[in-house]
Amino acid sequence: MKRIVIAGVSGAIGGALATAFIEKDPEATVIGLCRNPMQAPEALRAHARGGVLAWDAGDSASPASVAEALEPLLAKDEGIDTFIYAAGLLHGSGMFPEKRLEDLDSESMARAFAVNSTGFGLLVQALLPWLRHREFKRIAAISAKVGSIGDNRFGGWYAYRSSKSALNMLVRNLSVELPRRCKPVTCLSLHPGTTESALSEPFSQSLAKLEVHTPAETAANLISVLEGVDKEDNGRFLSWDGSELPW
Repeated sequence: MKRIVIAGVSGAIGGALATAFIEKDPEATVIGLCRNPMQAPEALRAHARGGVLAWDAGDSASPASVAEALEPLLAKDEGIDTFIYAAGLLHGSGMFPEKRLEDLDSESMARAFAVNSTGFGLLVQALLPWLRHREFKRIAAISAKVGSIGDNRFGGWYAYRSSKSALNMLVRNLSVELPRRCKPVTCLSLHPGTTESALSEPFSQSLAKLEVHTPAETAANLISVLEGVDKEDNGRFLSWDGSELPW
């Protein structure tokens, strides 16, 4: 993995992934995307073979701006060999996971879908010219186990669950289309496991019962999974330990 683009590097997992890739191979090109580049990790902002580009998942014009800014940084014929979508939204201003049907709110649903799913599809669309080279490519979306329809036994969290399920469907769709246009390629949904982050912070009491990883541990786990996949793994939903999850 030498030419890497990561969306959501101002978040705990995205930032840890960018830092881990740089530390693992200083010769790799690592490009980060986030709304505010100054919130990206210092290791990425100072990296001689990379940088941070402004990107807003809620702005439909933003992917085209990313593609334009990427051109002088990465030649299209060399392309991207790893794209990771690590952006995610569970709660925010006026938005919190729903406990019951009465909590549903159309604006919160739209925000969740924009960040958790739509932003991924639009970025892959914009990055398509960098995915047509003949080397093996990995496209990974950081999903969540709670986005599994088959594993849903508790309900609630309507916006987050639904938007992550939609993200999984985008991955499956791409796993069908992209091998026809960009082979060799594998498209994956990845469950990162419970990670210490701003996303999980409001649920600290519940987390005491779970196995919780630091962002650095999560990044190491995910990179290990990515390093172990090949084109035969295309279209899978994998957990941080490499095990299969039900769609």
